[in-house]
Amino acid sequence: MKLDPAFIWTAFVKLLPAIPITLYLTVISVLAGLLFGTGIALLRIYRVPVLSQIASGYVTFIRGTPMLVHLYLVYFGLPAIIDVVSESFGWSFRSVSVPYFVFAVIAFTITASAYMSEVVRSGLLAVNRGQLEAAHSIGMTTPQALRRIVFPQAFAASLPNLTNSLIGMLHGSTLAFTVSVVEIMAKAQIVASTNWKFFEAYLAAALIFWGLTVLIERIAARVERRINVYNRGGVA
Repeated sequence: MKLDPAFIWTAFVKLLPAIPITLYLTVISVLAGLLFGTGIALLRIYRVPVLSQIASGYVTFIRGTPMLVHLYLVYFGLPAIIDVVSESFGWSFRSVSVPYFVFAVIAFTITASAYMSEVVRSGLLAVNRGQLEAAHSIGMTTPQALRRIVFPQAFAASLPNLTNSLIGMLHGSTLAFTVSVVEIMAKAQIVASTNWKFFEAYLAAALIFWGLTVLIERIAARVERRINVYNRGGVA
């Protein structure tokens, strides 16, 4: 095999338009996963009857099964559910009207919520419970104490794990090409299929993912430095 450096650059340029789709998949899934994951973490920490057991089972199942399985279950199962519900209510809406991107986001959110719940839970447990009790003693409600005191400190403690989860979801977004979502890997395959230079195309994709990962790490490092400066001021 003869390496074609010129085609690496050509593929790199052609892959750039696919970056927004990859970032949308990643960011939306992570933000939604963080939201649902926080709720799951709170259910487990406060041991809400029945719901905490359901939350624990959900986390165990999702973390114990591959991300690709979640994607296929949503991709093949959700359209059937949508069509059955639409027919039962006499609606004209059908699953074919839903973009593949939406199914990918739902599947990735399901995955992210389970992993994010553990990240959030570990961060919340890292905060001294005495601070919550102190907040109650000055008249704060539990939601107020969580929002003003506990969550900011939990976020600081969880930032490295949150960053790792974000990078993991970025890399996991490559699975979306299996359900016809044209993200970076799918675009690389399309570009390479024109002349069978798959190695060069995938190398270009690797360089893009590496660059995005470095960017995320740099941003996270800056946020962490600002948090540490803030904490050294005695606020935490």
